[in-house]
Amino acid sequence: MFCLRRQNGAVIGDHFNADHHLTDSSTGKERLANPLCPHYNTRMKRQLPYHGWCFVCGNENPHSIGITWFIEDDGRLTSEFTLTEAHQGPPGHAHGGASAAILDEAMGLVVWAAGHKVAAVNLEINYHKPLPLHQPIFIEGRITQVDERKIFSVGEIRMADSTVAVSGRGIYVVAPKLFEHVRLGKEKKE
Repeated sequence: MFCLRRQNGAVIGDHFNADHHLTDSSTGKERLANPLCPHYNTRMKRQLPYHGWCFVCGNENPHSIGITWFIEDDGRLTSEFTLTEAHQGPPGHAHGGASAAILDEAMGLVVWAAGHKVAAVNLEINYHKPLPLHQPIFIEGRITQVDERKIFSVGEIRMADSTVAVSGRGIYVVAPKLFEHVRLGKEKKE
């Protein structure tokens, strides 16, 4: 099946499970708008700002994985990305450390996007399948519980066929003094 999708700001054609993102003119939020693609629906999402020199999503870091993050209307953090040889561990597959960094970012950033300045105190990463290079990868992070200063979140990295390759859980502690000068930034609306 031929689909259109957005990658690094450009709309490209692909013979894979992919999406075409359009902007809703009334809200400025993205919506998936290609009914020929398997992920078609009418959900809305907004892009989070880039984070400078961040290893996972930094637009100023030449060694960044380069992930663009979106917050869905239901509060989930999502992204679609592709890993390359720069992220390789076993031949043709991603290094487990790259997967762990991506999951840590997803599970922590979803908490930050909800307005909590936190630091990770515990991460659990489970590797289910090798993560292939040069194929679309999907990630999701969401908050599962808020218990005073502790916030719990989970994340999954899925392959194009929806198989969970890597999953994780994180515990984050609110630490406003540690991050008193740090702001997530103004969200970019596409």
